[in-house]
Amino acid sequence: MDSTQATAQETGCNRKTVLVGVTGCIAAYKSAEIVRGLQKAGVRVKVVMTEHACEFVGPTTFRALTREPVAVKLFDEPGDPIHHISLAQEADAMLIAPCTANVLAKLACGIADDLLTTTALALTSPMIIAPAMNVHMYENAATRKNMGVLHTRGVHFVEAADGYLACGDTGKGRLADVDAIVAETLKVLGIGCDLAGRHVLVTAGPTVEAIDPVRYISNHSSGKTGYAIAAAAARRGAEVTLVSGPTALEAPFGVHVVDVRTACDMLAAAEEAFKICDVAVFAAAVSDMRPKNPADRKLKKGEADEALSSIELVENPDVLATLAAAKTSQVVVGFAAETNDVLENAQAKLARKHADMIVANDVSGELGFGTEENKVWLVGADEVEDVPRLAKTEIADIVLDRAVRLLED
Repeated sequence: MDSTQATAQETGCNRKTVLVGVTGCIAAYKSAEIVRGLQKAGVRVKVVMTEHACEFVGPTTFRALTREPVAVKLFDEPGDPIHHISLAQEADAMLIAPCTANVLAKLACGIADDLLTTTALALTSPMIIAPAMNVHMYENAATRKNMGVLHTRGVHFVEAADGYLACGDTGKGRLADVDAIVAETLKVLGIGCDLAGRHVLVTAGPTVEAIDPVRYISNHSSGKTGYAIAAAAARRGAEVTLVSGPTALEAPFGVHVVDVRTACDMLAAAEEAFKICDVAVFAAAVSDMRPKNPADRKLKKGEADEALSSIELVENPDVLATLAAAKTSQVVVGFAAETNDVLENAQAKLARKHADMIVANDVSGELGFGTEENKVWLVGADEVEDVPRLAKTEIADIVLDRAVRLLED
């Protein structure tokens, strides 16, 4: 079992099997991301492909990801002469992503002329379809009717997205966001929902404090950890408010994002969400100081040398300490990016700011700001958990695992 599956199972997910169907579409490469997303939630994944799908991505890719045989042809499993029946019986749900207009039409009409459609016809568990095709094919009356027919039969759809298509057209037909497809599948399975009914507040990214309309004081935070935590919380069923400083990241699926720039803006936005949240994770790197008197025009060298040579600073509000002091039943998680004495500084911060847990990391080396991985310690009042180097997406679930335990204490 890999670490991502172990983490997901610790959240109470049942070990279920999803049969992922891949059809002949340019978006077939995204099916690999969908497989990984389901695996991170502790799901066992098997893959069945149409022969046309193999023109876009090979079975070897999915065999490597799932460590399971990949089914393509009706009679490619000598030991199982009725392979389509055994596949259908093994699945707790079947997800077809991407699903072409052709396969959509076959499913609506009950046509079973290959392994994927034959298996789908034998399925007794839920089916989820994520269609992908040209915009005109997607909007064609025949396609809309086929989707309507399948919907009345109880099929769950993750509608295609708008955007630039591989053929050069623009419009609805792109495969939906991977996170949206994974989230819908998990919802249908009823797993990964230990935060259902909970409200989670996350702050992320840097704050920006203006010197003048051009210059500012900030830091190197990319927001990746905070965004990963917000996405994981939403995937686990929470209502999530993400208060974000300026980043280059896309909003996570299913998350309400409040964009801010300054520390004062972040405090005001976080205060509103904090009143109704169950868990607050303060992952933002808030600037400690700000210019006292920011200029309303650019301070030009040679004209405003005196103003540029000495910028008077004032202290920013402490978002974590302010809200932790006002907590009632909320679980409050803070972050400590340190360059030395990491654990000692984190333990001092835990006590000083009245948090329930501090996530500490050492940013003096190769990890930390802007990286895809990190190595952290979870510092609580009674214990310190040493978390090995992992992807920030994996760390996000580990942080939430601890937060859930604190909620239940």
